[in-house]
Amino acid sequence: MLVRTVKEMKSLARNFKREGKSIGFVPTMGYLHEGHISLMRCSKKDNDITVVSIFVNPIQFGENEDLDRYPRDLERDLQICKDEGVDFVFYPSVDEMYPEGFSTYVEVEDLTDRLCGAFRSGHFRGVTTVVNKLFNIVQPDRAYFGEKDYQQLKVIQRMVKDLNMDVEVIGCPIVREKDGLALSSRNKYLSERERESALSLSKALFEAKKMFEKGEKNPEKIISEMKKIITSYPEVKEVQYIEIVDPETLKPKKEVERGDIIAVAVFVGNTRLIDNIKI
Repeated sequence: MLVRTVKEMKSLARNFKREGKSIGFVPTMGYLHEGHISLMRCSKKDNDITVVSIFVNPIQFGENEDLDRYPRDLERDLQICKDEGVDFVFYPSVDEMYPEGFSTYVEVEDLTDRLCGAFRSGHFRGVTTVVNKLFNIVQPDRAYFGEKDYQQLKVIQRMVKDLNMDVEVIGCPIVREKDGLALSSRNKYLSERERESALSLSKALFEAKKMFEKGEKNPEKIISEMKKIITSYPEVKEVQYIEIVDPETLKPKKEVERGDIIAVAVFVGNTRLIDNIKI
């Protein structure tokens, strides 16, 4: 069932709560792929009701980012949700989410200062604000996020903890193509040649993991080898960052340990791609 208004979604959520039904929630920006489907399946397994939101959130996009060209296909997304047995799709307009006079924002400090946050000013403020709103509207018991956006996952978990929000935020594993490319709606932007170069991210990450397993614990040596691999591909235009960080604080490590996260952000052509791997 398609729900377009905050009022209707809140009313449905209240009714389910009264009936003692658990609500699982998968927030998305649409153009759904197997990664999103894996989140829906986790929610279906854990909860009585599953809600998927589709909302391209304007306040998490910066100047000169891809808000206007971000891929959209509601009909296709609705069919995927129907096929997966999703109970409700919440599809609000921008005006519905941010009515005239809107002026309240939620910001998580410190965790948002590094990795993607260092390059995308205001991005995480936009993410935490919209997710807070969506949690208030849908009232989920559990919410599901992909680990490909690892920093986003940790930021949202921190927000929920700090604000005593009554929702469990669950991270689900990265879903990859057979050749290793992490699934992303932005992969649609890639030409054939660019897609080939996009494989540099996963190849570098898997090589880094191998280096650690063979005993390398110096982050500089691992990062240097990763950079060599990534920049050897012709369509790679910029390596924005390669970092090995603590899985909770996201601070860079001086010595690599099991459990650490290796995260990368790279421009392939004009498309910014991110990926990560846990040691």
